[in-house]
Amino acid sequence: MNNRRTQQLLQSVAPLLAQGEQVELTSLAKVGSVSVKRRVLTTALVGVLTAGTVIATVQPRPMYWALTDRRLMFFDAKTTTGRPGKLLISLPRELMSAAPMKKALLGLGLQTVLTVQGQEQDLKLTFPPAGKAAGRDLASRIAATA
Repeated sequence: MNNRRTQQLLQSVAPLLAQGEQVELTSLAKVGSVSVKRRVLTTALVGVLTAGTVIATVQPRPMYWALTDRRLMFFDAKTTTGRPGKLLISLPRELMSAAPMKKALLGLGLQTVLTVQGQEQDLKLTFPPAGKAAGRDLASRIAATA
């Protein structure tokens, strides 16, 4: 993530911080997962509707994230300006644990899965090649999944 986007993200985070709360890391990741079944159905449906002239893919949602000393916050990255959008998710740091990092599709990125106490579904994070170092740093700062 470039300096300009980092500064914009820090400006979005600043009004949401509690007194004494400090930002430790920021970056971008794709959050969530899309099943193979949904990918195939979407590609097939768009192909049929456009007589094969358009190909569509479905991907997890890109989000900017900021790790503070108290929580992990996710902000909308699919805005028309590219600037960080509204706060989408805020997770208390003490309730999270992270699975060990593994290679993402084609080995270009990295993935981890966050488990949040009290939540049924885990949160899959995929870090692009440019965000691999920040992803490793994030996973190392969150307690490991047992």
